[in-house]
Amino acid sequence: MNKEKDYIKDLAEIRQMMERSSKFISLSGWAGILAGIYALVAAYIAYTLFNFKPGEESSITPSDMLNVILLALALLVLALTTAVFLSYKSASKRSEPIWNATSRRLLLNMAVPLVTGGIFLIIMISQSHFNMLSSISLIFYGLALYNAGNFTYKEVKILGVILIILGLISACFISWALLIWAAGFGLMHIVYGIYIQVKYKR
Repeated sequence: MNKEKDYIKDLAEIRQMMERSSKFISLSGWAGILAGIYALVAAYIAYTLFNFKPGEESSITPSDMLNVILLALALLVLALTTAVFLSYKSASKRSEPIWNATSRRLLLNMAVPLVTGGIFLIIMISQSHFNMLSSISLIFYGLALYNAGNFTYKEVKILGVILIILGLISACFISWALLIWAAGFGLMHIVYGIYIQVKYKR
C-alpha cells in the first residue's frame, strides 16, 4: 500500500516537472485583474476627457486623438510592467527562473500578432480611420493570447477566442466599439484574473 502511494507521488512529481518544462505557469491572476481595471479607467478617460467616440470620427480632434494614443501607450506600459513584476514574484516563490525556454517561446508566439496589430493600428491612425481601432486591437491581441495559450494556462487561449469574437462584433457595431473594447480588455481580464487566482494560486 505504501509503495503504491509512493508511485502515485512520484508520478505527480514527474507530471509537475514536465508541466514546468513545457508550460509557463508563473502568470499572476492579479496581473489580469489589475490590467482589467486599468483598461476600464482608460476607456472612461478616453470617452469623457478626450471625446473618443467611435462612429463619430468628425468629433475627434487631432489633439484628442493624440491624447488617446498617449493614454493607450501608458496603459500598455503599465499593464506590461504589472504583469512582469507579478510574474517575477510568482516565479520567485516557486524558485523558478522567469526567463527560460518556455517563456521565450511564449513571447515569440505573442510577438507576431502583437507587432502586426500594432503596425496595422499605426497605419489606420495615420489615415485617420479611427472607427476600427477597437476592433483591430481586440482581434490581434486575442490572436496573441490564443497563441500564448499553447505555452501557459489553457484559460489564456479561451480568453483569446473571446476577445477575437468581441473584436468581430465591435467591427459590426462601430457606435458600441469603445464599450465592447472595455468589456474585452476590462471586464474579461478581471474575470480571467479572478478565475486564475482562485484555481491556481490558492
